[in-house]
Amino acid sequence: MTTHTNQTSRTNDTTEASDTRGTFLVTSATGKTGRRVAERLAARGATVRAGSRTGSTPFDWEDPATWAPALRGANAAYVAYYPDLAAPGAVEAMSTFGRLAAESGVRRLTVLSGRGEPEALVAEEALRTAADGVELAVVRASFFAQNFTEGMLAEGVAEGELVFPAGDTAEPFIDVDDLADVIVETLTADGHAGRVHEVTGPRPMGFAEVAAEISRASGRPVVYRAMPEAEYAGLLAGFGLPEAEAGWLAALFATLLDGHNASATDGVKRVLGREPRSFAAFAAEAWGGQGA
Repeated sequence: MTTHTNQTSRTNDTTEASDTRGTFLVTSATGKTGRRVAERLAARGATVRAGSRTGSTPFDWEDPATWAPALRGANAAYVAYYPDLAAPGAVEAMSTFGRLAAESGVRRLTVLSGRGEPEALVAEEALRTAADGVELAVVRASFFAQNFTEGMLAEGVAEGELVFPAGDTAEPFIDVDDLADVIVETLTADGHAGRVHEVTGPRPMGFAEVAAEISRASGRPVVYRAMPEAEYAGLLAGFGLPEAEAGWLAALFATLLDGHNASATDGVKRVLGREPRSFAAFAAEAWGGQGA
């Protein structure tokens, strides 16, 4: 698990101008982005409802009955749909959630979307249409750097092997701390309504280069092994994922990493006024810098 000792120094310079009055609902508040968004809002003095299946604010994307109570009285909400905005059922969920948000008097929404996901665009539009009268910002993110330290890739990396259906495609991995800062800014500052922010890390990297960077930072060898989509789906199913979900997830990864996202954007700098953190800096912090 990554430590974040330099969070304060990397915080957006416009923090003091942000408006944290009112109540902020954070959905999927135990996830990679939700947890960080909730922490940052709380640190700014905001009233935060951390929505999750087991938390003090019950919220479950698989249980629509929990949505309206969590939204009631909230001024703004961060929408992090699980498992992904491109997943089956996301369009219907966004349509219902958007309608409930508007009916509840929510003033501002920020939705996390995937960069280069055609199906996610449909879900974004469903939310935009249903949340009539609500300010909506869309943040489309590249592949998370934290996927190598939190989640299903972390175990393989810890064992010295990075297995993924990415071939030799490059990806501009984004540090989720940067992403969380962008999301908080869109929730607390004016000027983001109706805008789409595409956020990435500073430069594209292949997965073999990622493995080499992790090796350098950790002081132990990590190798990348490219795997065909179908074989990767079987691997996920072997870990216990339902076959349909494993197939969908493998297909999503293969689609995202077919080369069409192999470019960096200046989205982080446009929103925060600073450059995004490099993967090398992330790796040095995440693995303790043993090999630096």
